[in-house]
Amino acid sequence: MDKSFSETYLNFEQIDTETLRQAIFDTLFMTIASMILVFVIGLLLGLALYTLGRKKNGVRSLLYGVVSIIGNIFRSTPFMILMVLIIPFTKLLVGTMLGAKAAIPALVLSAAPFYARLVEIAFREVDSGVLEAADSMGASYLEVIYKVLIPESLPALISGITVTTITMIGFTAMAGAIGAGGLGALAWQEGYQRGNYTVTLLATVIILIIVFIVQGVGDFLTKKTDKR
Repeated sequence: MDKSFSETYLNFEQIDTETLRQAIFDTLFMTIASMILVFVIGLLLGLALYTLGRKKNGVRSLLYGVVSIIGNIFRSTPFMILMVLIIPFTKLLVGTMLGAKAAIPALVLSAAPFYARLVEIAFREVDSGVLEAADSMGASYLEVIYKVLIPESLPALISGITVTTITMIGFTAMAGAIGAGGLGALAWQEGYQRGNYTVTLLATVIILIIVFIVQGVGDFLTKKTDKR
């Protein structure tokens, strides 16, 4: 006789709470650690793209093109392929190709160029009149950046990091399928491969809850910083 729905999908006795707790921790660790690096690298890279693209000449155009091409390569390469391609670099950097730490280099390399583009777009949308006013008042380059450019584009920067974080959570789930751990590994190895559909369902629900929380916090901060 076929098993009932509750026996296959809603049998919560099949869940190992310690394994589930570790999977949640690994997913949060991969996401938070990666996003800290993505935010810093993406902000600097986006600022470089904005600066080089603002007043183009021969050298600036060449540098802008080089940075754009390198960023597009990492941004366009499918994440799982990128993770496999950089295994030697990952082993050199963290000493292993398995576990949550091993996923961080690939996560950063795939997401930082993406966020950098969002940063560049956010900076370009700042009113040029505000920038010209700051220049006419004798503000230095650094003063223009942290007193005008970043404050004026803050809502867009927050919105961009929210989108990138949600994308990153999806990447961590894919990384789990090839040994990185986390909720993705739990859903695939303990759930699908062992026919334990309750685990797969629960892991999916938890990932969705994390995404909704990130989106909610991002929307709240975007609205709070928007001066319009």
